Amino acid sequence: MKVAIHPAHQRLIDQHLKILEGLQYDSGLFAASKRNVETGYDKAWLRDNFYECLAFEVLGDDETVRKTYRAVLDIFKKHEYKIDYAISKKPTYTHEYIHARYNPQTFDEYWEEWGNKQNDSIGCILFKVGELERHKKGVLELNEDDVRVIQKLVWYLSTLEYWHDKDSGMWEEDEELHASSVGACVAGLRAARNIEGVEVHPELIVKGETTLAAMLPRESKRKFVDLSLLSLIYPYGVVTRAQAEDIVNHVEYHLLRKRGVIRYKGDRYYNKNEDGWSEEAEWTFGLSWLAIVHERLGNHDKAAYFIETAKQAVSKNGAVPELFFSNSSKHNDNTPLGWSESLFIVALHDVNAKRL
Repeated sequence: MKVAIHPAHQRLIDQHLKILEGLQYDSGLFAASKRNVETGYDKAWLRDNFYECLAFEVLGDDETVRKTYRAVLDIFKKHEYKIDYAISKKPTYTHEYIHARYNPQTFDEYWEEWGNKQNDSIGCILFKVGELERHKKGVLELNEDDVRVIQKLVWYLSTLEYWHDKDSGMWEEDEELHASSVGACVAGLRAARNIEGVEVHPELIVKGETTLAAMLPRESKRKFVDLSLLSLIYPYGVVTRAQAEDIVNHVEYHLLRKRGVIRYKGDRYYNKNEDGWSEEAEWTFGLSWLAIVHERLGNHDKAAYFIETAKQAVSKNGAVPELFFSNSSKHNDNTPLGWSESLFIVALHDVNAKRL
């Protein structure tokens, strides 16, 4: 569907799209942040590439989407031996799982200790490849090798028994059973059925759906509410209207702050308090995410409010940071964050656009 974008939004889209394009390597993969950042965010994460591509998808840039996903599929083929091993026997050690981040030029894994049990990173790739095959068949130009490795990703989730497998989740932290990870896998397996030559046993999906229904509205045993739960509304669309409203209400009541949304209560990442409590960092993409989900839920006034709030979270140099320190105008060095730029663009595109 074509849309007419508000002129002010279009100017911002053009500005931030240029920033996002600057994060892409010749290989097609995107760095999480600028290439010279010293935080390690010059690497390419599977999940970040999924979210960074959403902006190009809504803008109709099929070539950029194709180039990125061709690179992602090449990563899986390069490390297919590891997938084969994990299918034959559920991994014991985290390094035996499919890694979450790669060298964006060589596609090599990074071998330092990392929380590589991130089932949602596999679910999100299956989801988008399947959705592209459903809505834009031929864009990815899938070949027999691609279909073979995609089928193995389905078997990988089956071997892991993702529906009760504890993983590090979206935030790459403590291993728990995460609703956001289960939901990503459910969405991925549903979408994978659209790929010709890929088989998904219905029971694989049903087991995930059953777990998800039992867990919601919680994210995990330890976390009642978490920013990652918004992914179940957008982009995955695996919750009911009532579940979606519960998630949004809980996120806004418990996690919403002035310049962003904290990931969860007690988050120690960039926490200003030396004890790691009460001063959680405020993540900017939470504002854009809320704008997007409100627009999809038909709450147009709330969507407009959150897009205006998201505009205020842009840094003085015109980029969208990863986060601001609690109750502060100071942001961290991961500026721009590709994921934040992309969701900001999607929100600008969707909110107050006139359907033609």
